[in-house]
Amino acid sequence: MKRRTIGTSFDDFLREEGIYEEVTSHAIKRVIAWQLAEAMKAQKISKAEMARRLQTSRTQIARFLDPENSSVQLDTMQRAAAIVGKRLVITLEDFPRPAA
Repeated sequence: MKRRTIGTSFDDFLREEGIYEEVTSHAIKRVIAWQLAEAMKAQKISKAEMARRLQTSRTQIARFLDPENSSVQLDTMQRAAAIVGKRLVITLEDFPRPAA
């Protein structure tokens, strides 16, 4: 039996509420912070060591890894990713077209 969707999608709901971009950017930041923390843990890189490699303070690293703090610059994310052997990939995608 084919399942049909009733109502709107969650994305549509967020757009209707006018918070789609804010929620999406917050979610992306949380994921990046989590991935970086996991990579640091796997490679046994402490916050202090990461701060040394990024030439910043441990406090800045703690802010960067805080999933609630969304004010991180793109170049900082790229440099942090490179330190743990990763690269940051950002793409632009078309919004899905609503079904007619």
